[in-house]
Amino acid sequence: MTTSRSRGALARLAVLPAAGVALLVAVLVTTVAFAAPSDADTTWSVVPANADGPDGRSVIDLELAGGQQVVEHVAVINRSTQPVDFAIDANDGYLTAKGYFDMRPSDAKPTDGGSWIAVPEKVTIAAGATSVVPVTVSIPQNATPGDHPAGVTASLETVSGQVRVQNRVGVRLNIRVTGDYVAKVAVTDVQAEYTGSWNPFAAGSVEVTYTVANAGNVRLVADNRVLTSTLVGENNWSDPSAAKARELMPGGSRTFVARVPGAWPLGPIGTTVTVIPSPAGKPIAGVTAQRMAVDTTVWALPWPQLALLVLLVLAPFAIRLVAAWRRRRIKKLIMLHGKGTPQEA
Repeated sequence: MTTSRSRGALARLAVLPAAGVALLVAVLVTTVAFAAPSDADTTWSVVPANADGPDGRSVIDLELAGGQQVVEHVAVINRSTQPVDFAIDANDGYLTAKGYFDMRPSDAKPTDGGSWIAVPEKVTIAAGATSVVPVTVSIPQNATPGDHPAGVTASLETVSGQVRVQNRVGVRLNIRVTGDYVAKVAVTDVQAEYTGSWNPFAAGSVEVTYTVANAGNVRLVADNRVLTSTLVGENNWSDPSAAKARELMPGGSRTFVARVPGAWPLGPIGTTVTVIPSPAGKPIAGVTAQRMAVDTTVWALPWPQLALLVLLVLAPFAIRLVAAWRRRRIKKLIMLHGKGTPQEA
């Protein structure tokens, strides 16, 4: 995929934090364009490849045993009209708070899967040409089983005023070390809050906040469901967005917020959060992730309904009081003006 950006757009990009810039360019196979110091536009792509060139993959999936080594490839495509020197680096991968894949900055020392990858420091590519870069992955003998996300990027630095910006385009590597796989989640920090309606004939809603953590050693996706129950029935909620398909890395966690409508304020509202995990990507033979459920209770008092009930109870008395007051007023007016006797009135 190729994109093109104006100088003004790149000036705005230059003021973004480094992590934000990496997020824009290091997720999957993307292309970045920017205004180079020579005023020429430089555009490039990085895609998985074999020794002959791009092979159609979007990510590189590897499953290796401890002590094993394999040589993969990425293709760096220079789509500009001039030769370009690209810096090549590998580093650990992680997921952002919103569940998107990102890579640690190039100046950060890798400590996990990224440290197992060897790549050349730089590559010079002619205008419109493609260079296939070898990527050597060497698994330590004592590597822990499970998933170790990483990535390889081709980058170029630009200077805008006093700000130096590193533009990175990368390929994701899903490195899995064979062994005992554990697919497990933990659900914590479950909190429920009731929001009522001032309309006594309308139900309120329950907002539930909870955190799901990957307590295993393989990548997971989670199907989250929330159930609320009152004296008059139950209400179900399941995540309808694409967020539920985003991964949870081993050791990682994400916080979710669900709003369940249709809850009537009739005292205690039982709330159950159920998380149904499954391995990300291809199923793992013999590995089943167990669902987790956590219960909590929130109290909701029917203030609008009670107010309506009080009004209904007091209304007859109010009508009688108003009628009596009107009679006394009419009687007083008749007596003051001498227009007749109270009996005649």
